[in-house]
Amino acid sequence: MKILGETINRLSGARRDHFRSDHIGFVFQLFNLIPYLSVLEHVTLPCRFSGLRKQKATESGRSLHDEAMRLLTHLDMAHEDLIHRPVTELSICQQQRVATARALIGAPEIIIADEPTSALDSDMRQAFLRLLFQECEETGSTLLFVSHDRQLESLFEHHITLDEINRTQLGAQ
Repeated sequence: MKILGETINRLSGARRDHFRSDHIGFVFQLFNLIPYLSVLEHVTLPCRFSGLRKQKATESGRSLHDEAMRLLTHLDMAHEDLIHRPVTELSICQQQRVATARALIGAPEIIIADEPTSALDSDMRQAFLRLLFQECEETGSTLLFVSHDRQLESLFEHHITLDEINRTQLGAQ
């Protein structure tokens, strides 16, 4: 299986991990946030694992802190009283936005978002989607967005239902 020209299944586990950290940003459904890290530490975390993402995050002359704050500002999370809090003190909606900023920092080529709007109210959902689409467009990232919310389908150029995936898998057997 090739992703971005790399045959992933032929890479060692360590090389696959490195490839993921360099090229893929994840917004997990359950966020996968580390309890003792602050909001700001979470957003900049991918840049600790990937020199490439750190380089991309700071290319425009911004510091890593400034780039994290830019993303957090778009998600209404850049308040001084929030950025140094451990994520365990945040609401579910706030945790979801932190996970999103973490996925976007450093402009990975692929963003995989699993139910990223499930905990957001309608106003925050709109702001979130604007940021996600804007960041992907500006950086040329490909967005793979998984959702049960059928109202979002019209926002995407391509969409595949679970039934279509299941039929494809059955046909391949």
